[in-house]
Amino acid sequence: MSGVSLSKVIKRYDEVQVIHGVDLNIEDGEFCVFVGPSGCGKSTLLRMVAGLEETTAGTIRIGSRDVTQMDPAERGVAMVFQTYALYPHMTVEQNMGFGLKMNGHPVTEIKEKVATASQILRLDEYLKRKPAALSGGQRQRVAIGRAIVRGPEVFLFDEPLSNLDAELRVEMRVEIARLHKEIGATMIYVTHDQVEAMTMADKIVVLRDGIVEQVGAPLELYRDPDNRFVAGFIGSPSMNFLGGSAESGGVSVPGLKQTLQAEVALPQAGEAVTVGLRPEHVEIDLDGDTHQVELTEALGGVSYAYLTCDSGEKMIIEERGDTRSSPGDRVGLRFEQRRVYFFDKDGARLR
Repeated sequence: MSGVSLSKVIKRYDEVQVIHGVDLNIEDGEFCVFVGPSGCGKSTLLRMVAGLEETTAGTIRIGSRDVTQMDPAERGVAMVFQTYALYPHMTVEQNMGFGLKMNGHPVTEIKEKVATASQILRLDEYLKRKPAALSGGQRQRVAIGRAIVRGPEVFLFDEPLSNLDAELRVEMRVEIARLHKEIGATMIYVTHDQVEAMTMADKIVVLRDGIVEQVGAPLELYRDPDNRFVAGFIGSPSMNFLGGSAESGGVSVPGLKQTLQAEVALPQAGEAVTVGLRPEHVEIDLDGDTHQVELTEALGGVSYAYLTCDSGEKMIIEERGDTRSSPGDRVGLRFEQRRVYFFDKDGARLR
């Protein structure tokens, strides 16, 4: 197995640049997730690692090899796509071994590698079935098995779960995480779903408009975001953002009807400051009277209350326990100052 490094990688289509000088180092055996909104460049970056997109400038290395100009087949990677791309007339066993067969590997070797992969993916009882007789999750496991038998240095996943229903997505997240733990391979995984990123990754790369906004472990990004974009993207539901303005030693926040003390370097008095509060870091005070509850979502052990501030701004608050708010209630809010995040007018974190 090998790590992957990108140095000043750029992708340009004619005059349009979509990847802007990405520098990234993925360690050997690491599970790295590229995450970001649609159109941020995460799939393009993955396809550049695979060799399916030409690199305009910069260097891509897999292990000690410079693979920037190598053909995809020479890079030692295997890719699992959003679509399963299985041959409908072949059995599971034939689908998994087809690539090795086309490359002239001995039959005994193919059978051995397919058997090993099917055992890892718990596909033994389905080897004689054709894709039409499999569920969506089983088909995706076959597609992953086809990658495993090739014995690649790096596995690349391009939104492999997006065609599955919610229950199967959870099941397959567990399967892929277990697979990574079992075989210890370097894996790069692309998704727009930050829940997938948080639950599976050793390292998350947050992308926006072809630029890496922040790289770090899941909890590191959650607890210590560098800017408003990362703070809002990582975490579900998203962080609440309220407008404020800098004052001497604090930030006036009309939506909260109070001035917050800020132990950070604030801009000049009067300049805009955005205040961030995560839904799980705020408690509803049923005896208060500063916010209107518009809607509640009761999910069993947790509820989400959708509030409107008197300033017109919206907030989502997580509620637990037996006593919870109801639509139409006027409530207050309680929170600890240390839970508050501050961002300048450009979205950069104030520290």
